[in-house]
Amino acid sequence: MLTLGVDLAAANMRTAMAAVEWLPDRAIVRDLVLDVSDARIVEASEHADKVGLDCPLGWPEPFVALVQAHRFGHVTDTDADGAQWRRHLAYRLTDEVVREETSIIPLSVAADRIAHAAFRCVGLLAMLAAAGHNVDRCGGGRIVEVYPAAALCRWGLAYRGYKGRGQNVQHADLVTALREAAPWLELGAFEGLCRRSHDAFDSVIAALNARAAAIGKAVQPSDEQRTVARVEGWIALPTGPLSDLIDGAEGMSGGD
Repeated sequence: MLTLGVDLAAANMRTAMAAVEWLPDRAIVRDLVLDVSDARIVEASEHADKVGLDCPLGWPEPFVALVQAHRFGHVTDTDADGAQWRRHLAYRLTDEVVREETSIIPLSVAADRIAHAAFRCVGLLAMLAAAGHNVDRCGGGRIVEVYPAAALCRWGLAYRGYKGRGQNVQHADLVTALREAAPWLELGAFEGLCRRSHDAFDSVIAALNARAAAIGKAVQPSDEQRTVARVEGWIALPTGPLSDLIDGAEGMSGGD
């Protein structure tokens, strides 16, 4: 099995992509690149069994409905001063599930800068669909939405403070912690890049998260949640430890 992890930024710069090959007793990082274009992601996806995209695949349904109603002047029932009303506009169903499961509050695709990456993702998903990939926003096809911070949390690794100006955890140390927690993961010649770039590191985590989704070791939407998740997207939150990724192949599920 080959999984692809993409840490998607708004532009090619800061977009990272990792390819991980899965063997019975180990996983090998076969490629790790920065400044990746949409075309390169689509081409690499042709060879992958599962592609983990670190980016929201859709917007909250109430937010979309509000924008549509506002466009035509049909907004009649709002609670602009209500925090709960605004929260429903800002966060997707899957964001709330991640919050309940991990206490991590995902960035809002409706009210935060991550929307710029999501704008790009719309075009990327269209390109992937045109290339023949099953773009099921629930993750049932080749493409699945992942969230490295939540995956790291589930795997007992530091998930805050390793990127940005307020960095208080060196992501180079996080690479060391990952290698100790997953001795079966071979970074090879790409270890230095992982230690230098948190974008590269996140793309490797996205590829590991994609493996969890591919083998049935990630949270899936219930039948009731699936209708909304098919529109808003669904984060494939791992359900168990890192060792599941090697030991749990019996739960393997398909892609396209």
